[in-house]
This record gives sequence, C-alpha cells and structure tokens, in this order.
Amino acid sequence: MTEVLSQEEIDQLLTAINAGDTEPEDFRPAADTRKIKIYDFKRPDKFSKEQIRTVSIMHETFARLTTTSLSAQLRSMVHVHVASVDQLTYEEFIRSIPTPTTLAIINMDPLKGNAILEIDPAVTFSIIDRLFGGTGEGTKAQHELTDIETSVMEGIIVRILGNMREAWTTVIDLRPRLGQIDTNPQFAQIVPPTEMVVLVTLETKVGEVEGMMNFCIPYITIEPIIGKLSAQFWYSSVRRGATTENLSVLKDKLSTVDVNVVAEIGKINVPVRDVLSLQIGDVVRLYNTRIGDPYSLNIGSKRKFMCRPGVIGKKMAVQITKKIAELEQEEFEELASEGEEMT
Repeated sequence: MTEVLSQEEIDQLLTAINAGDTEPEDFRPAADTRKIKIYDFKRPDKFSKEQIRTVSIMHETFARLTTTSLSAQLRSMVHVHVASVDQLTYEEFIRSIPTPTTLAIINMDPLKGNAILEIDPAVTFSIIDRLFGGTGEGTKAQHELTDIETSVMEGIIVRILGNMREAWTTVIDLRPRLGQIDTNPQFAQIVPPTEMVVLVTLETKVGEVEGMMNFCIPYITIEPIIGKLSAQFWYSSVRRGATTENLSVLKDKLSTVDVNVVAEIGKINVPVRDVLSLQIGDVVRLYNTRIGDPYSLNIGSKRKFMCRPGVIGKKMAVQITKKIAELEQEEFEELASEGEEMT
C-alpha cells in the first residue's frame, strides 16, 4: 500500500526544500523491482516446463532405440540423441526446415490428427547410399526423392515408428502409422499456421554425416493426454512396472526372440591334445550314458526336458518325453519313500 503523509509531515518537507537542505530529486519514487514476464498472446505457452521435460524423457528412450535399430540395419555407426524440445507455432516450424526434405506424415492413432517426422536431406541420402551398398557419404546435390528412394525411406521410417510406439508405452498405447512422404514443406499443412506444436529435435549422425531429425506434434493432437505428461504420472507408471498392458507388449516382443534348443547326448572331459588328434571314425565314450537312455533337451543353457531321438521325413528330430521339473519331483519322492522304509 502507498504510505499517506500527514499535513505536518508535508509542511516539514516543504520547509526543508525552501531552506535548501533537501533537493526534490531526493524524493523520487523507488524503482519498481517487480519481475515482469513478457507474454505474447499470438504464441501462448500451452505446454508447461514439466510437460516439456516429460516429452524429452520419452524421446531420449526413442533416441536410444533408434540408435540401436538403425546401427543394426545400416551396419554402420549411428548415433541419435535429443538436442532440444521446444514449443512454437506450426508456421515457424515449416519455415525452419529446408526444401526439399523428407517429410513423413504420421497418423497418431488412437490420438486424433497427424504429426510430422522430418529427416534432414543429408541424413536421408546417407541412409539411402548405405542401403544401396555405398559408404554412406550421401550426395552433396540435394534433389527430390525418386520412387525407389521413397520406397527405401518408407521402410526406414516404419522401423523408426516401431521405436516410437515402444517409447510412448508408459503414457499411451500409441500406434503410429506412416501416411505419406512429401518433400515440400508447403504441401504438409496438417494444422493452421498459428497452431502451437511441440518440436523434438534429434541430432543424428550416420557414419561421418551429421544432420537433424525433427518430430513435430500439434497441441490439438496431444491435448487428450496432456495430463499424463507430468513427472508424477511418469514415475508412478514406471514404479507400477508390469501392468497387463506392459505384459502383453513384452510377450509380443519375446515371442519373436530366437533361442538355441540343443539335444545333449552326454558329456565328457577331453584334453585339447586329444581333441586335436580326433579323426573320422574315432569313437568317444561318454560318461554315464547308455544306448537307449533319453537325451537332455536344453533351452539356451538350461536343462528343461528329456527327449528321445527320431526322424521326421529325412530330418533328424527329438520327441519330448518329460519335463525336467517333473523328473526331479519323481526322484525326490522316490528318495523320500526309501527314507521312510529305512526308518
């Protein structure tokens, strides 16, 4: 509140000024020390800092998965990491990317609307050159993608979208699908120019070629789950661990994993010098193994089943006869019964 002076105090001040003891400048009002934040109503901030941070964490996971998958597919060193996460208007995003470029229109099912994945031309042509058997240097002359090059990039983008689905699992069961690929940003008007978007910029390096990947998500697309983009929801989801939804995703992933299945006839310890002297026709005697004994069927390095050899058509095969756990239980019961008889 502003302090109100009494008449006596006013008279004293006027007397001091007339006498020359005090200058009027000494009574200037104190400077306003309040911090004023400039707010642009044309660019309203629709994402909080906490939500921006959560989006960044999600896409750090996406960057790690993409690094691994592209390195394996291209058989080259690939490095992807999150450079920044910003909010801006869609028009500013369109103006910031080169022409021509690789623009993938992404359907964000079950969310409404689309998003855009933009890949720098240098990275695009480096990937294409690598897949066509080159060194991955790409080309300095940028041009629009041919039909064959577009088809190649579709396969790469579909693989990248698989990583995106996994990175978003904690927040939503996202099922991103590739709609189409454009090269001119002016043709990719998925939202009005003034609509706010969140832009995830990923620094990408393929071999010695460096560039950017940009993932642009409009606010109207991500709005239904904006409440889930909080640290509290994120960490509570991580602590919940294996939910029914997560378990189904894990089962789908594990069902495609290859494992070694080995039928083990028997074992024997042999010195290296004897192994080096083995020849065709030599006979190796196995310990504690007789003709007709069942084999041990190992899954990876674990003994899981007992089996017996056979043939299916012209191929060798084994038939599972019993689980190791059941066999061990039977042996335990036999020993227990023998112990009772002895007592």
